[in-house]
Amino acid sequence: MSHSPVPRPRRFLMCEPRFFDVRYAINPWMHPEAPVHVGRAQAQWRALVEAYRAHGHTVETVAPVPGLPDMVFAANHALTVGGRVFGSLFRAAERRPESVPYTAWFKDAGFEVQQPGSVCEGEGDLVPVGRWVLAGTGFRTTRQAHHEVQEYFGRTVVSLTLVDPYFYHLDTALFVLDDGRDGGDGRIAYHPGAFSPGSREVLARLYPDAVLASREDAMAFGLNSVSDGRHVFVAPGATALAGRLAGLGYLPVPVDLSEFHKAGGGIKCCTQEIRENPS
Repeated sequence: MSHSPVPRPRRFLMCEPRFFDVRYAINPWMHPEAPVHVGRAQAQWRALVEAYRAHGHTVETVAPVPGLPDMVFAANHALTVGGRVFGSLFRAAERRPESVPYTAWFKDAGFEVQQPGSVCEGEGDLVPVGRWVLAGTGFRTTRQAHHEVQEYFGRTVVSLTLVDPYFYHLDTALFVLDDGRDGGDGRIAYHPGAFSPGSREVLARLYPDAVLASREDAMAFGLNSVSDGRHVFVAPGATALAGRLAGLGYLPVPVDLSEFHKAGGGIKCCTQEIRENPS
């Protein structure tokens, strides 16, 4: 890298996994017959909250609702850029009621919320970085929602097609190391095999210095990570990826969210970033 990675304080919205469970299957990770240890999930979630706060970040919470076991996955509920909120409309009927308490939280916090007209799963498939919003499609969020996001935020949306059902959301296959707020196009890490050939070419052109991750690290939820620009909160199982990041000057912060892997989620899935200033 031409400069040392620099951290930036973040504001996160999260939801306690009080009612977390796997009651249905809407991705290949989910097996309702497998037991979920709620106590372990709560301890892992608290460890993530503590790690964020220990590194100078603000964590706020939305109250969990009985009967909504996936509500812990806060990232899926919105994209917030410049203090503007674009909400969610889930593909799975089981998850659609989750949008109500999240929308209420944002409105109570003083945000205006734009509701999508097409299926859109928030930061699960929408990743702002540099001049762009990278947007996943293929399993959940629709291309029509990508158009809605571009019209709402006035930022160029780059549509990327996901092709591997294990990486059903963009945030399971790609994350932002440097969001470009200090100028430039930012920097990302991703697993090329999760994308269609054309989408791989687009990513290679836009981010020639991207960190490429193996399928092994991606399957360990290594790309469902959160970076503050220097510290990378990452799954402990993604050892090769963590080593590469450390070699580039980033500081990996391993946080075990393995209980949430049973539902197809990890660190980023549990973390909604509230971006109040234009970036």
